[in-house]
Amino acid sequence: MKYLLKNGTVVTGEKSEQLDILVEGEKIVQVGKNLPSKDAQEIDVSGKLLFPGFIDGHTHFDLEVAGTVTADDFETGTKAAILGGTTFVIDYASQDKGGHTLKEGLDKWHKKADDKCSCDYSFHMSIVEWNEKTEQEIQDMIDHGITSFKLYMTYPAMIVNDCDMYKILKKLGKCGCFAGVHCENAGVIDALIAEAKKEGRLGPENHPLVRPDTMEAEAVHRLLVIAKEADAPVMVVHLTNKKAFEEVMRARANGQEVYAETCPQYLEFTCDVYKREDGRNFVCSPPMKGQESQDALWKAIKNGMIDTVATDHCPFQSYEKDWGKDDFTKIPNGCPGVENLYPYMLDAANSGKITFERAVELCSTNVAKIFGCDNKGSISVGKDADIVIYDKDKDFTISVDNMHSDLDHTIWEGKQLHGYPIRTYLRGNVVYDNGDFVGTPGLGEYVKRSPRKH
Repeated sequence: MKYLLKNGTVVTGEKSEQLDILVEGEKIVQVGKNLPSKDAQEIDVSGKLLFPGFIDGHTHFDLEVAGTVTADDFETGTKAAILGGTTFVIDYASQDKGGHTLKEGLDKWHKKADDKCSCDYSFHMSIVEWNEKTEQEIQDMIDHGITSFKLYMTYPAMIVNDCDMYKILKKLGKCGCFAGVHCENAGVIDALIAEAKKEGRLGPENHPLVRPDTMEAEAVHRLLVIAKEADAPVMVVHLTNKKAFEEVMRARANGQEVYAETCPQYLEFTCDVYKREDGRNFVCSPPMKGQESQDALWKAIKNGMIDTVATDHCPFQSYEKDWGKDDFTKIPNGCPGVENLYPYMLDAANSGKITFERAVELCSTNVAKIFGCDNKGSISVGKDADIVIYDKDKDFTISVDNMHSDLDHTIWEGKQLHGYPIRTYLRGNVVYDNGDFVGTPGLGEYVKRSPRKH
């Protein structure tokens, strides 16, 4: 298999330029102007933009949580990803509490994912218990290509105390790894929930009130103080608000290495959605915040202060969301988005909100660099031929009827996009073409990632 993409505009994190791309097998072998076809099949992509496949660094497929399982498993979730132009996902595997090992968690996630994925995939590893045995397993995880981890400052089944947080971050930093951390103050949130229930405030509009921006900001501050003491890099995942972002900026000014991730739902919606009749469908944690925070996130994205955008794809069916119709604390937390990441961010670029180059940085190049995805993230010689052809003039309206997640609704219903992917290549294989999935479940490969150089 050898082909030449001719006359398209190649977009990288630095610039956009009309270039040809020669692909042989699974790799990009040449990028340049007026490349000769020789024995390659020539494909004219005049007038189209060519992007590296996006990387969604935050998904939750086939996750057992809140008394159910997320709507998408690895087969349906990665198919939806491909149909939106995402060619690589990093899902969250997890250790279980009660003396279970990281290896058991990794084996469990491989059983969920292997031979089922339509895009390439890797795992972060969530650590929920820390002891000598767990510490000894970190190198084993690195040997298996797991170089990023997840820690929670909330949720009873997942929460890590400050003592273990320090120990974990210090160990990971010494090993060339780091943790992404869910930052919310669990104790105060529990108190606010108890107050709301006592006062009979049970509707979904109370969800953002019991998880306010101050409780995210406090947890971010505490995390960064601990990370500073541990002399370790860290990532704040799904950052939602201005106060929390200001904590990140203060730590950076103090010389810390801190990465910040946000999600499309925080860029599109505010806490006003919880007042809607279908407000429970938008319940996720941390919740959407106010307009001031949304404006701050967009400003940070434009200025290069947000490092990555990922979806936190964690969908539940409407009937499951309805479990909390009369008590918001019973609503499973999570929203869909894996098929919408690329189109949403490129629509923002197409409308001039950000540049196309910035979209590539946020959702491909930076993600590959931060998470050690050596063969991903750019259109350059030697990289995997993960290429998305984008028609900036194609209009598309998101609806549950044209999405491919195994979900009976979408929070993105009715969102109009100008510009849409029309073809996607995964390691040189055409997997999506003009609205049709033409790939194969199982074509996606597990990707071992590299530790940081330190």
